[in-house]
Amino acid sequence: MKELKKDAKIETKCLHAGYTPKNGEPRVVPIVQSTTYCFDSTEHIAALFDMPTEYMYSRFANPTCDAVEKKIAALEGGAGAMLTSSGQAANLLTILNLCRAGDSFLAVPTIYGGTVNLFSVTLEKFGIHCIWVDADATEEEIEAAIQPNTKAVFGETLANPALTVFDIEKFARVAHRNGLPLIVDNTFATPILCRPIEFGADIVVHSTTKYMDGHALQVGGVIVDSGKFDWAASGRFPDFTQPDESYHGVVYTRDFGPLAFIIKARMQLMRDLGCYPSAHSAFLLNLGLETLPVRMKQYCENAAVVARMLEGEEKVESVNYPGLESSPYHALAQKYLPQGTSGVLSFVIKGGREAAVRFMDSLTLASNVVHVADIRTCVLHPASATHRQLTDEQLAAAGINAGMIRFSVGLENIEDILADVRQALDKV
Repeated sequence: MKELKKDAKIETKCLHAGYTPKNGEPRVVPIVQSTTYCFDSTEHIAALFDMPTEYMYSRFANPTCDAVEKKIAALEGGAGAMLTSSGQAANLLTILNLCRAGDSFLAVPTIYGGTVNLFSVTLEKFGIHCIWVDADATEEEIEAAIQPNTKAVFGETLANPALTVFDIEKFARVAHRNGLPLIVDNTFATPILCRPIEFGADIVVHSTTKYMDGHALQVGGVIVDSGKFDWAASGRFPDFTQPDESYHGVVYTRDFGPLAFIIKARMQLMRDLGCYPSAHSAFLLNLGLETLPVRMKQYCENAAVVARMLEGEEKVESVNYPGLESSPYHALAQKYLPQGTSGVLSFVIKGGREAAVRFMDSLTLASNVVHVADIRTCVLHPASATHRQLTDEQLAAAGINAGMIRFSVGLENIEDILADVRQALDKV
């Protein structure tokens, strides 16, 4: 097999990036199910404990995971990537790689409820403060929130479950003017629908549990480093530009250049926290990635039909789907997601929580599960589940009310999906 060209289309990258088999090797990414690797000398191993640049132990890296990391980096247009055991682990390691006790970072409140809790509760216990900024704030308002100890800005391409669209370029301009990296959670969009790095994002994170996997097989996450942020010029990140005594004086910007962020995350945080996925999990994730372009196209088509149908239903108060022309985020969707806005939509049933629950419990095709972005249609009540820990004020800031339903449209026949929705509405 020839080496993948840098200008290969994304469909080809999904199949071939990350692994180039040589003569006699397996065509598919092999599962290297091993914790341990052999070396020819004690000196060789000692050198790796100073600077782990080879497979040494599977808490740091694994050949199967490495192939998938390379593929995802290629899909996002990044310089490097690191898999994690979950999407939340990816978020945690990203922030911890930038912040220490006494630091702060900016985030928009429309992000996933579990991430809100991570940022506003758990990270506060680490002494790291999250400053919440409205996603629709002006550049001046965003800039006014930045403090001398601020280290990053965070948002989601498509918010879960409010389905608002993050204005990546606006936040990137403000972040870069102030020497800050922009972190974008691209889980719902995937690199098939949006590549945030092309719009100014510096770090991209995913819950690979969702569309990348697609089959609800394993939990996972990934961090992608664009390799474009100038950590030295920023002046805010001495941990990148000064010697790391835990690795005998390595300086990440000097020794790793554009890979400084992702290498530091692996050498420091993955070493100490160990939230690395198994080779088998990475193998299954790769199977999902191979069909991602085909699946995303169909998710978007099916969801657009469901959203238009719900928009015309008397029992539905409102529909949140940026693919609809009526959406206040339609213009941003056309800019950042011209190929579609995923298979997830949310809508509000008239009658509040009781009506929403009756509708959901009446569905027969759609599964009532704590999951989203699956090949099968699934439904969830955010106020009772994923965002249950949020206060009423936080729910309002996240764009969620008691009657809201998150509906993840799957790959079943669209007529069957519509029929299931209609019969459930009839029972409300």
